[in-house]
Parts: sequence; structure tokens; C-alpha cells
Amino acid sequence: MNPSPSALPRLLYVEDEAETAAIVTEVLGVEYLIDHARTGEAGLELALGRRYDVMVVDRRLPGMSGVELLEAVRTAHITTPAIMLTALGTVDDRVSGLDAGADDYLLKPFDFAELRARLRAMRRGRGPGTRREIGDWLFSPAALALYAPDGGRIPLTQAESDLLELLTSSPEHVFSRDEIVASVFPGGSAGTVDAYVHYVRRKSTPEIIDTVRARGYRSGMPR
Repeated sequence: MNPSPSALPRLLYVEDEAETAAIVTEVLGVEYLIDHARTGEAGLELALGRRYDVMVVDRRLPGMSGVELLEAVRTAHITTPAIMLTALGTVDDRVSGLDAGADDYLLKPFDFAELRARLRAMRRGRGPGTRREIGDWLFSPAALALYAPDGGRIPLTQAESDLLELLTSSPEHVFSRDEIVASVFPGGSAGTVDAYVHYVRRKSTPEIIDTVRARGYRSGMPR
């Protein structure tokens, strides 16, 4: 039995190309309740006024660009997962999109099955770039970065990002040093774990990772 429209997750889709928008809306409309905006300004108004489960945003929009839209959304502390669609595929383009607030990046032309799969993964919180809240901070594995409450970007190494990704995958769980070594630092030691915890704290704030005496570490709740 198909779910009622009111039970469907809500998706904000921002795209100015009418033909593309019509096809995407038709395909995704089976699984989502879609609000479509044709400009960045209209998309921002919707994003600020209604709760969405996921966003799909084209990079090139008339007026406010997709990058500017996501920057404004993240500045408003809205953490809704977002995929950026674009024909621009250089490394710099991807980095700027991720830094602006995108959780994932899909190049045009794309396969609809892949778009649907990435949306499902992000909604489960296991997408390749799904942003995660750590107190008032944001962590983006895809961008290899932490974002402070004031919006400042703190770059991370791959190992530092992997450590935070493990801890935030189960925020209430206390990970022993042995668990962290097995998942993040194969061949490493408890000292390796302690060193990388120190590196992350030094770059950001000591409260980003909690120490649980005699047990290990867990995701913190910094303010």
C-alpha cells in the first residue's frame, strides 16, 4: 500500500530549467512531497519558512546561486541534508559547494537511480557527506571540515575526519580505544588514538570529544 501524501518526506527542489525540473519532480514525486522553487531567493524563503527532510539545489541559478543559497541556509543554522546538482565538476567547484553547505555533489547529467539512492542514504544519516551536529558545531565528512558556531571553517585531515565520523555515528556510545584503533587506525595503538583526539581538540575546542574515564571517548556537546 502506498503511503498517503502527508506521510511522505518533504523535499525542497531548487532548479530554474523547466524541462529538467519537470522530469525530476515527476520521478521523485513518487517518494517525496516536493516544493519546487525556480530561483535561489524563492528557495531560501521556503527553506527558512518550512521544515524539509532533504534539499536538492542546482548550482547555477538566476540571481542568488545555489552556493549562496546554501551558505544562507547554513548561516541560519538549518542542517537539512542537501545535494548540489551541477555541470561544474572540477575539484575547486566541488570543494566550494561542499564548503557552502552541500552534503553531497552530483554532476549533470545524472542517473535518477543514483540520485534517489543518495537521497535515501542522506536521510538515513549515512550518506557519504552527511553533515552531523556536535553541539552547536557542524561536522562535514565530505568537506573534511568542522564548522564553528560563528560559521568559521576548520579543515581536518582524513584521519581526524575518520575519527569524528566514527564517534558521531553513535553519539551516545562510548568507544574504547581498541574499537577506535580497529575502525580508524588499523595497526595503530591507544597512543595513536589519544594523539588524534588531541589534534582535533586543539584545532577546535576541547569539548568536541568527551573523555569517559577508564572507558574511552564519545562525541561531545560543545557550546
